[in-house]
Amino acid sequence: MNLELRTVIFARKVNIHNVPVYHCPDCGRNDVFPGVKDDVGKLVGQLGAKPAPGIIPFDEVHEWAGVLSQTMSRSGKPRALDIAKATEERIDQLLDLLLIVSSLKDETWKNEIHTRLSQLSAQYVSYR
Repeated sequence: MNLELRTVIFARKVNIHNVPVYHCPDCGRNDVFPGVKDDVGKLVGQLGAKPAPGIIPFDEVHEWAGVLSQTMSRSGKPRALDIAKATEERIDQLLDLLLIVSSLKDETWKNEIHTRLSQLSAQYVSYR
């Protein structure tokens, strides 16, 4: 199965773009990447049973999907080494930012960075 960024359609109204999905070219099967599946589910849960029509760029709300999207836009087909390197670089950036935020004692921003780091570390372990 190939790892691709696909659009997931929820309730025929909401297009969630750039969701990491495993796709089998032989049988046509698509499975949301296990490392983001829970986060896609949370997003869908937030939309409710009768969501307003719209478009959600998943790569802008999920850190690892963003790293994957940027890596794929540069190199086309995702390679594990490129994704791992980009993930590590983003983790380093966020850790640097965490140092600054900690010195400012901004708990809201600090919690957001922790969430982003957990998204990256979970994907890094899942993909390798």
